[in-house]
Amino acid sequence: MKPALLLSLVLACGLSSSVQAQDTVTQVPVHFAKGASSVELKGRFSGYDSVRYTLGAQAGQSMTVRIQGSRNANFNVFAPGASTALGGGSVGSNWNAVLPDSGEYRVEVYQMRASARRGEKVEYSIELGVK
Repeated sequence: MKPALLLSLVLACGLSSSVQAQDTVTQVPVHFAKGASSVELKGRFSGYDSVRYTLGAQAGQSMTVRIQGSRNANFNVFAPGASTALGGGSVGSNWNAVLPDSGEYRVEVYQMRASARRGEKVEYSIELGVK
């Protein structure tokens, strides 16, 4: 193999690893104030980073998720232990459902790959409610 080709391959592998290694998932446990059934939180991230909110809820309760801010802000909602989202939304597209299981739910905020690739910044506020 030619040295220039080998060097190109090594650099390409190194660059793709370093890009993936920089992706950050910020974990945020959610707690409601005494007597409250919802909370509004603000956040920001850029590129392929994301924010994961976790909150406990019971089967049969209703959860509502609303997000505002950057047009790039999207979210998915996951039931306890699930790898497939129950649903999701974006700015202007809220999510509401009766919860199927008791346990810790995850709400993951992210941006689509095209804007993440450009390293765009996402500023948002998210309202999480459980009744």
